Parts: sequence; C-alpha cells; structure tokens
Amino acid sequence: MARGMKIIAVLSFAATAVFAIIYQIKPLGIFLTLAITAGTVFYHFSMRLLVGGIFNKLMHNDADCNKKWFQITKAEQKLYDALKLKKWKKHLPTYDPSVFDTKLHTLEEIAKATCQAELVHETIALLSFLPIVASAWLGSAEVFIITSVLSAAFDLCFAALQRYNRPRLLKIINNRK
Repeated sequence: MARGMKIIAVLSFAATAVFAIIYQIKPLGIFLTLAITAGTVFYHFSMRLLVGGIFNKLMHNDADCNKKWFQITKAEQKLYDALKLKKWKKHLPTYDPSVFDTKLHTLEEIAKATCQAELVHETIALLSFLPIVASAWLGSAEVFIITSVLSAAFDLCFAALQRYNRPRLLKIINNRK
C-alpha cells in the first residue's frame, strides 16, 4: 500500500506538469481539466504521505491511550454498531500492516499505534477540504467540494476503525493483567 501511494503521488505530479505545459501550448479546456484532476490527485496522495510522516516523526506510535480524546462514548459505539463497522472493517486497506502485527509488537504498542493512526486520519480528513480554496481561481467549486467530502469521509472510516478496535485491544490488555 505504501509503495502504491508513493507511485500515485509521483505519477500524478508528473501528469499535472505535463498537462499544464500542454495547456500552455494548446489552451484547450480538456488539458486544463486533466491538469486540475491530476493536481488534485497529487494533493490528496502527497498530503496523506506528508501527514503520516510528520505524525510518525513526532509521535513514534507512542500515544497515551488513556487521554480523553481517545475514549469512545456509548453513543459512538452505538453508531459503529448501526454502521456495522465490524463487518466491513476487514475490507479497509492498511498503509503499513507491520505496525499492527502482533508478532512484531505488543498489544500495548498496537493500541498506541491506533491512537496515532486515528490522529493521522482525522488530520487528513480536515486537510481534505483545502482544495476547495482552489475553486476561487479555477472554478468548479462543486467538483472540489464533492471530492473533498468524499475524501474526508474515506479517511473518517479509518479513524472510526481505530476508535472501534482500540477498546477491544485495551480490554484484552487489562484482562491479561
């Protein structure tokens, strides 16, 4: 997954540059549309890589799972049950599966990693709305709004997954003690 994200970021950057140059030479709307599309893809992928990297450098998967921010409420648990998160969570990809591998890490380390992953995805969800600013210069605000909302919703699924799994991990940890 990590390699694929990096490849998409590089290719979308290259496509943005190529289509922008072609548009300068031959100003047809399709080339501008392709440049904007590739640029938006580049933003979303590179931003995710950058945010994840920053959190990794700052936190090293060592968050305090007991902080209030990381606690889920009964209402939130009911929401996850209503969304049937347990059934579809296994279909979500993992950027680096080794971070959650019980052969490589203790359950305590994995629980801390879920906190960091949650923060990463929440931050990405917020930053997903930044491209809407580009609509002031490029127009098509509805396209930027739709892609931003879908992108944020996608990342909030991952944040919900971390919040859903963490109490289960902590319960196993506490039962072992």
